[in-house]
Amino acid sequence: MTDLSALCLHCGLCCDGNLFDHVPLQGPEVDTMRRLSLTVVTRKDGSPALAQHCDALQGRVCTIYGDRPAGCRRYHCTLFGALAEGEVSLKEALPVIDEAHARIQAVEALLPTPAPEAPRAVLKRARQQELAGSLSPEARDAWTRAEDWLDRHFRGRQRRR
Repeated sequence: MTDLSALCLHCGLCCDGNLFDHVPLQGPEVDTMRRLSLTVVTRKDGSPALAQHCDALQGRVCTIYGDRPAGCRRYHCTLFGALAEGEVSLKEALPVIDEAHARIQAVEALLPTPAPEAPRAVLKRARQQELAGSLSPEARDAWTRAEDWLDRHFRGRQRRR
């Protein structure tokens, strides 16, 4: 396994819904994803997409990594790029991922138990509570720290809106 694959399989952030809402699908990928019992949604523009939190994600590992859609294959986070360019080693990159997960878990610990219809992605739930005016100051601080970490190490040019 390459260091880049090891990085991705240790992470899962691009699949858990905290970075993205969906992955665009093309042509036969729609049938393949449905055959794998994954949730395919229709976007506002009518195009098909794989919903995020992806049902193929188990813990931090993609269970269809070898068969993942082209959109998943094309995406490279900032940390992936740094590893690919030799700016960081895998040994240096893994703690960055662990810190991201720790920050997300810190947010989750400060949120109320989610309703069944609530998004699985912790940062989406925090955002909903912020918009509703019900996010505690402590949770808001933790959420901001998590989002800033993701912006710095994972989103790069594709920052949240």
